[in-house]
Amino acid sequence: MIEIKNLKKNYGKKEAVKGITLSIQPGELFAFLGPNGAGKTSTLKMLAGLLRPTSGSIHIGGYDLNKEPLKAKSILSFVPDIPYVYEKLTPWEFLRFVGKLYSLDPQTIQKKGEELLRFFELWDVRDVLIEEFSHGMKQKAVLSASLIHDPKVFILDEPMVGLDPVSIRSFKDLLKKKTREGTIVIFSTHTLPLAEELADRLVIIDHGQIIASGTMDELRTKYASRENLEQMFLRLVEK
Repeated sequence: MIEIKNLKKNYGKKEAVKGITLSIQPGELFAFLGPNGAGKTSTLKMLAGLLRPTSGSIHIGGYDLNKEPLKAKSILSFVPDIPYVYEKLTPWEFLRFVGKLYSLDPQTIQKKGEELLRFFELWDVRDVLIEEFSHGMKQKAVLSASLIHDPKVFILDEPMVGLDPVSIRSFKDLLKKKTREGTIVIFSTHTLPLAEELADRLVIIDHGQIIASGTMDELRTKYASRENLEQMFLRLVEK
């Protein structure tokens, strides 16, 4: 479970996140939505332990992220919107490197690494330097590495950017499979039909605050609307 209480983040005098409180259950596929500058990425980076909150608390799997950061981070993965990789490594070397960071044994790295590289269609280029890859292939390498330790919490910022349609379909199926196994998947996207298709629950953030939260059925009931997510989103953020 993830528990977020009164989470705030200031950059100097600017309040980027203004007291977000959320509870996310195991097995939920959870979408963060909002216009540019709404506070989505700041929130995700605080969840991943990359940014320290100005105030508030985050508990992941029972661990206080501020007090026990290594234990909390050991059960999560974060994939940013831009795939940062060590370009002088091959995919195999990159996965072995990440696997060792999570203290996985060589046999597990070998088995899981091959499985992931085959899934993301990188097996045939496993020994090619990543610097030669396209943006989409680099994204696949990052996604492979992020799953090497079977995280209980999977956090993604615009995860489909750069992926081709076939890879997007396969990755959607993988996310659904992960949630069925009890993994929490949290993702941010500007592709609203994707969020409507995948998410069990949605949160819309604007100016650092939650302005709507719930399932699509709950949101339609609350706002007495039969709109799709895109129509509802535009109406809420343009108020």
